[in-house]
Amino acid sequence: MRAVEEIAAEAEAVDGAAPVDEAIWRALRHHPEQVRSFHDDDGFALLVGPELSLVVRPEARGRGIGRALLGQALAEAPEGTLLAWSHADHPAAAALAATHGFESIRALWVMRRPTAMPLPELVVPRTVTLRSYRPDDASEVVRVNAAAFAAHPEQGRMDAEDLAARMAEKWFDPAGLIVADAGDGTLRGFHWTKRHSPQLAEVYVVAIDPAAQGQGLGKVLTLAGLRHLADADEVLLYVESDNAPAIAVYSGLGFTHAPTDTHVQYRC
Repeated sequence: MRAVEEIAAEAEAVDGAAPVDEAIWRALRHHPEQVRSFHDDDGFALLVGPELSLVVRPEARGRGIGRALLGQALAEAPEGTLLAWSHADHPAAAALAATHGFESIRALWVMRRPTAMPLPELVVPRTVTLRSYRPDDASEVVRVNAAAFAAHPEQGRMDAEDLAARMAEKWFDPAGLIVADAGDGTLRGFHWTKRHSPQLAEVYVVAIDPAAQGQGLGKVLTLAGLRHLADADEVLLYVESDNAPAIAVYSGLGFTHAPTDTHVQYRC
C-alpha cells in the first residue's frame, strides 16, 4: 500500500491530476480483497471489478513498464468490458489505449473558480431551509443521491455502506455537507463540499431530487457551498463534458475549463 501511495503521489506531482480515483482508494483501504494488484518497482496496476488503474513513476516512463503491467492486468481481467481512466488525458495513456484495443467513451471536465471572484446574492426559496448535515439525514442523502444520479455509472452506486465509508475519510466535515430541508422529514437536495487542502476545495456532489428540479435549487445549493468554501484560494469541480445544463450553471458562477484539464475514460 505504501509503494502504491508513493508512486501515485509522484505521478500527481508531475501530471497535475491524481492518477487513482477515490473509489479505488476506498476499495484498497476498506475492501482489499476486491482488488487485484500487479506491481513493478516503478509502477502498479489495480483491478477493481471492471475498473483498471495503471500508474508508472514519472522518472521510469518510456521503458515499457506500463505496457507490461497492462498486459498482466488484461490477462487476469474478468470477462466483459474493462474501463480505465486517463486522469490527465496523458498522451502516453492514449497511445497505450490505442495499441491494446481501448476506445475513448467519456470525457470529464475539471472546472475551476478562484474564490476571490465575487459571488451572486444567495436567495433561498421559502420551501426549504439550508442547514448542515445531521446523522439522521443519512437515508435521505442516499435516496436523493440515487434518484438524482440514477443514470450515472459511478455516483449512482452510492449506498448506505458507501456513504459511511466516505464519511469515515479524514476530509469529511458535516458542516460542509449542506442540505435543503423541506421540513417534512425529506430533503430536496444537497451540496457536499470537500477540502483537499487549505488552498484547494471542491464542489464534490450537488444532487437535487428529481421531484424538485426546475426550481433553481441546484444553483442555490452550489452558491451556499461556495460561500462555505470562501476561505480557500480555488474551488474545482468535475462535470461530464456533454452535460450542457450543468456546465451553463457552473460557467455562470465563474467556473472555467482549460482543454488540458480533462479526464478521459477508455473501454476495451
